[in-house]
Amino acid sequence: MQALDPQELYPFELDPFQIQAIAALQAGRSVVVCAPTGSGKTLIGEYAIHAALAGDRRVFYTTPLKALSNQKLRDFRQQFGDDKVGLLTGDMSVNRDAPILVMTTEIFRNMLYGTPIGEVGTSLLDVEVVVLDECHYMNDRQRGTVWEESIVYCPTEVQLVALSATVANSQQLTDWLNKVHGKTELIYSDFRPVPLQHSFCNTKGFFPLLDSSNQKINPRLKPLTNKPPTKEERHKIVPTITTVLSHLRQRDMLPAIYFIFSRRGCEKAITELGSISLVNAEEYLRLKPQIDNFVAANPEIGKSVHIDALYRGVAAHHAGILPAWKGFVEEMFQQGLVKVVFATETLAAGINMPARTTVISSISKRTDRGHRLLNASEFLQMAGRAGRRGMDEVGYVVTVQTPFEGAREAATLATSGADPLVSQFAPSYGMVMNLLQTHSLDQARDLVERSFGQYLADLNLAPQIQNLEAITAQIAKLEHDLANIDLTQLEAYDKLRDRLREEKRILKMLAQQAEEMRLHDLASYAPYLLSGSPLTIRTSKGLIVHTVLAAKVQGSGQFPWFVCLGQDNRWYVVGYKDIVQVGTDLLLDGDIEYPAKLSLRLGQSLNGDETSLAIAQQIQPLAAPDLAPEVITQQARVVALESEMNKHPVAKMPDRGAIFKKVNRLEQLQRQIEFQQEMVNERRQRHWQEFMSLVNILQDYGCLEGTQPTETGQVVAALRGENELWLAIALLSGEMDRLSSHHLATVCAAIVSENSRPDNWIKFGLSPTVEDALDGLGDRRRELFRVQRDRKVDIPAWLDYELTGLVEQWALGMEWTELCQNTNLDEGDIVRLMRRTIDLLYQIPHVPHLPPQLYQAAKQAAQMIDRFPVNEVI
Repeated sequence: MQALDPQELYPFELDPFQIQAIAALQAGRSVVVCAPTGSGKTLIGEYAIHAALAGDRRVFYTTPLKALSNQKLRDFRQQFGDDKVGLLTGDMSVNRDAPILVMTTEIFRNMLYGTPIGEVGTSLLDVEVVVLDECHYMNDRQRGTVWEESIVYCPTEVQLVALSATVANSQQLTDWLNKVHGKTELIYSDFRPVPLQHSFCNTKGFFPLLDSSNQKINPRLKPLTNKPPTKEERHKIVPTITTVLSHLRQRDMLPAIYFIFSRRGCEKAITELGSISLVNAEEYLRLKPQIDNFVAANPEIGKSVHIDALYRGVAAHHAGILPAWKGFVEEMFQQGLVKVVFATETLAAGINMPARTTVISSISKRTDRGHRLLNASEFLQMAGRAGRRGMDEVGYVVTVQTPFEGAREAATLATSGADPLVSQFAPSYGMVMNLLQTHSLDQARDLVERSFGQYLADLNLAPQIQNLEAITAQIAKLEHDLANIDLTQLEAYDKLRDRLREEKRILKMLAQQAEEMRLHDLASYAPYLLSGSPLTIRTSKGLIVHTVLAAKVQGSGQFPWFVCLGQDNRWYVVGYKDIVQVGTDLLLDGDIEYPAKLSLRLGQSLNGDETSLAIAQQIQPLAAPDLAPEVITQQARVVALESEMNKHPVAKMPDRGAIFKKVNRLEQLQRQIEFQQEMVNERRQRHWQEFMSLVNILQDYGCLEGTQPTETGQVVAALRGENELWLAIALLSGEMDRLSSHHLATVCAAIVSENSRPDNWIKFGLSPTVEDALDGLGDRRRELFRVQRDRKVDIPAWLDYELTGLVEQWALGMEWTELCQNTNLDEGDIVRLMRRTIDLLYQIPHVPHLPPQLYQAAKQAAQMIDRFPVNEVI
């Protein structure tokens, strides 16, 4: 990059981070500039433009939004001259060969698709720098992948200037760029030229939100009690919009952007102000003729409620308002003639509308995933709109009490750091087809694995990978320790040991079965045992004693207890389960008298006396009981195995216990590393598995032969949308080939849009021709969903019957006012539906292998609906 003296370009003193960034660019490095909103990041992009022009080179300046691209076009034309600046936004091309080309980031990514990665194709000839404005849009759930692809695909000789709001992991973003693009320097600043002052408003007044340290909540805002307020009390402390604006006027804090997280809320706020005017007489005289002229030139463009409010310095700004009217509001605001804009948070996304104050009406919002608190980055992005450089000494951020959140939650957000960037990388059908047109499958995999998502995944997996390395080291040590051991002998010995364990288990089971049979038999004749019968019993101490039955006594159950005199001259009280064996002959005839002091309870015993000793000496041991044949056989097996093990070489190893421990540990670690490696690989390969699922579906539909694109695949590659395969299926179906232009526009609207709200309605039905075409596409759409579901792919494929009648009537020439009267859709939503349709219609003539009549019909259809106020005014 040609070095220019910044002081010659800028008549004011630059901030340190701007000087650092310019030095890095002059040294040939790419930069990530991470600084608060309103801190002057754009100047770095402008310097890159100056330097490129001085070297007769080109600059691409990318933004996330068409509206922001249009604004940059106007700004750069004023700064560098009309002939030096061009614009590309998909359906609009202005001076595309200009040295400064402004475009949406999607357009830049699409340009890169046509060139092998790392090479400078014709589209990037003479391009020295690409500026990626609002780079934190990588966090955007639907479109964030575009930034990652742009960075990965961009040739390394092109310098990148990534301009981002403050994020927590800016160093990670820079490290990633270093890996995938080349030398990149992080330029970080938390300095705000216009510092922010946080306030809080409730019905009790207007208070500083934070204490003197700016780190904690203002003690005056802490609740006096921990008792939660009642529902009635919660609503009593919420100030009206009129009250909030009254405080702002008294404190000279206007103009303000008043963020409200719903279109209806923005519209209601205008009504709530009634006839209150916020402009003085001089401002009114400047404002009125501009409004009069704009409305006269565009009589159908403004709603009366919006026009009346604008005369009083009040406006709304949200996605439901016509883009042309929003652009006029932005212009009036920049002139200082609009004092308050009630806006949804989309206004915080880079549009150049700085204000003295931002008001955040609520710190929670409703999303498509439910109601939630704002995250820190969202809060910072809105707060960052406060404070106009060169005009305000302080920017004011006012958070308003709601029935559900108050000062405590606001203070937490105001003192929180920014959230980190996360990856939204997601392969699409278009990505797959475009990569495989110019790259092999292995090259495509390398590109997918260079994504920021993969980089973050590898970072997150670092502890698991370190653990795998530690396990690998343990395995290596154990294998070294066991290197001189014959593991086959160990394995054979271990098998013998397992067999012995199993045979012993069987022996135990057979013995138990035999015991159960013995007890069953004993239970049958135990009541009939006679006194004087010789018995062998088992006592509580586990001893087997030879006894004679003295008497039977009443037990606690259905069986009697037995009083026995042992050969050891001791009396025992036992149950029938304690009898091991019964002799066949009576030792004595009749009852034997036992001592009265013997406690007749199961398990009791008592020493005998001289009288019982004479009897005890007559007791002879019974022969050992016969074992069941199956038990004897099993015992023989156990003995044989024990003998075999004792003769085995391993049995003679003195440290075989330690060796087996090592072997077992080795096997355990090998299983563990296999499981963990599988988990790591699965997480590391998630994006590639998604990519391959799309490859498989494209093969199913004949778009790929192996990995080579077919003619059908070339159609997919040429299209841009949420589901390029679905668009290709529709265009190749034949259902559109003979449609007239207005019918084609309607069908195209149906396949690129959805009715996201069930309460939306229009009064126009679909013509039979259009309905037949949509019915013909319905079966194909259902089949695509089935194929995607089988491959675990979830990419929407729209086919809307509800709203697209609007497109047909507009294409047939209906006036805008009449069109809007026949639907409850906001005007901005109608424009968005039309522009999505136009985007596809403009693509069709550049898609190969379609019938010629379809190209002509698409061109005519686009011209029919691309008219004011749908067309984009720049």
